Amino acid sequence: MKFILSTDAGNSSLRLSGDDYKYVIKVRRHVVGDSIAFRNRLNLKIEYRYVLESIDGRDATFILKGQTEAPCESAKKLHIGWCIIDPKTVEKVLPMLTEMGVSKITFIQCHRSQRNFRFDFERFERIMESSIMQCGRTSLIEFNESPSLHEFLKAHPQSTILDFGGEELKKSEEYETVVIGCEGGFHESERVLFKNHRVRHFSSPMILRSESAAVAVAALHL
Repeated sequence: MKFILSTDAGNSSLRLSGDDYKYVIKVRRHVVGDSIAFRNRLNLKIEYRYVLESIDGRDATFILKGQTEAPCESAKKLHIGWCIIDPKTVEKVLPMLTEMGVSKITFIQCHRSQRNFRFDFERFERIMESSIMQCGRTSLIEFNESPSLHEFLKAHPQSTILDFGGEELKKSEEYETVVIGCEGGFHESERVLFKNHRVRHFSSPMILRSESAAVAVAALHL
């Protein structure tokens, strides 16, 4: 774990209890005198260094020893335009996308997207917070929604489309916004929108699931 999130980070002292206490003391086995990094959700870029002062069985008390501005971000920005799939599937890969530095995800209502899905962005945020404490990233993925692929491409004319056809998507290629289809891929009525956009595919002969494609794009962009 790179740091611990706490709303009290920045105070002269703070106490840990509950699950955070169990993880730090029981799992990580920190003892009195250990130095531990904390960050506050209000400004993730500042690292507060605390020393564990005492443990009383259910709580641990820490004393602030110093602070420094220490951002940790991907050098490249990646915006994924993602045709809507089951939110539970998104949750499974969200930690990986966070670790790989994806900066923004816009969920697009596409022809083959199911209409009854609703996204719980607060739940997504909790998942990402667990991820950034492990990987050290100092920001969360930004989420947005678009009512149609037409509207998304109008707002992001430089988008690269991940679909069959076109050329192979290579690591050397510069791209910042990539559109990924949902299960079943793009409808022919949507493909006519791609004529002014770069269409790319992976070199693999296998068909990837939507979430696998999202992870692959993020990994190639590292």
